[in-house]
Amino acid sequence: MSTELVAGALFLATYALIVTEKIHRTLAALLGASLMILFRIVDQNEAFAFVDLNVILLLAGMMVIANIAAKTGVFQWIAVEAVRRAEGRPYALLVLTSIVTAVVSAFLDNVTTVVLLAPVTFFIAQRLGTSPVAFLISQVIASNIGGTATLIGDPPNIIIGSQLGKDFNDFLLNTGPAATAALVVYLVLARWLFRSELRSAGRVLDAEDIRRLVEEERRIADPRLLRISAVVMGLTIVGFLLSRPLGLQGATIALTGAVVLMIVAREDVHEILKTVEWPTLFFFLGLFIVVGGVVKTGIIADLARGVLAFSGGRTDVAALAVLWMSGVISAIVDNIPYTVTMVPLVQELGRTVNVEPLIWALSLGANLGGNATVVGASANVVVASMSEARGHPISFVSYLRYGVPATLATMIVSTIDIWLRYLVFS
Repeated sequence: MSTELVAGALFLATYALIVTEKIHRTLAALLGASLMILFRIVDQNEAFAFVDLNVILLLAGMMVIANIAAKTGVFQWIAVEAVRRAEGRPYALLVLTSIVTAVVSAFLDNVTTVVLLAPVTFFIAQRLGTSPVAFLISQVIASNIGGTATLIGDPPNIIIGSQLGKDFNDFLLNTGPAATAALVVYLVLARWLFRSELRSAGRVLDAEDIRRLVEEERRIADPRLLRISAVVMGLTIVGFLLSRPLGLQGATIALTGAVVLMIVAREDVHEILKTVEWPTLFFFLGLFIVVGGVVKTGIIADLARGVLAFSGGRTDVAALAVLWMSGVISAIVDNIPYTVTMVPLVQELGRTVNVEPLIWALSLGANLGGNATVVGASANVVVASMSEARGHPISFVSYLRYGVPATLATMIVSTIDIWLRYLVFS
């Protein structure tokens, strides 16, 4: 059996284990990586060379910063402020909590964002006398849209930025406008999507309810830690903005911010490192090796030639093909392994056509496509689990009712953005 066939079989088997969740996805990725080495597709040195430490260490640094900042209660307080400004009206609450989620997701990873804000959502829904499902699904969709806007907002963007040489400013300028437009379109659509759920909200919060809610959430805040976290997080974001003139990569900036915050805030290193999502980091490590084996054997190059043949060598067709292929596939499988697989394909296509539209098409498609199903992105799965634990299960089919229309609408916005910005007026 040829090396190419073995590598392809191992890749598909790894993907199947990840999608079906027969074993934990981290174990699936590490098993696939081990087999790539054992079957001599790559040797150990080659395998480690395929691992993008910039992605892994950038994620680790931002996880530390986010977890320390979360202890202040600031994110819950922001959500409660949205309740106050909405004056308890269901649709206004849906819009404001979604906007808060989208903005926070632009600077923290999606899973951290929804884990921080979901408890407040449960509380708000209880006070409204309605199910939290509509608010939770809306927050998940907004989280994936908001994360699309920046380099650090969503793991697919971190992968794309690191491997394709794009920095924080590149994402702000290229995916930021599309993400903003997509969020506006989604929020308008949300009034129709969640019309029955919003009508069923039994009561609105009165002034006394809102005052009590704000006071309860303010009591949990740590003012000193909040000030320190805000300064360090602000400086870290400035570092991302200046990364290119400074000649620094994202991992260096994120890790520096994390270390400084731990020192200044006097945090226990062992306790903070326990909060890092190590399974996620090892998942990336294994996945990079699996995809590296496929790249080495030439399978990715063959796929790129197929896409080029389909597009006739035209940049516009190739860009829109990448956008919609990414949207559809990311709806079925988690967008992280998909992006790791697609980056080498985009690099290969860039040898023949203008790579810029392809890069942003991949980012928009992978991030927004993840909204279509409950398994399309990690944040979706986490929120579904949290909701089920509270007695409000979100089934695969019930999620489709909201996810598919929202995804189609935002993908159409992205198509118009790609077409106008890179193919008409470039």
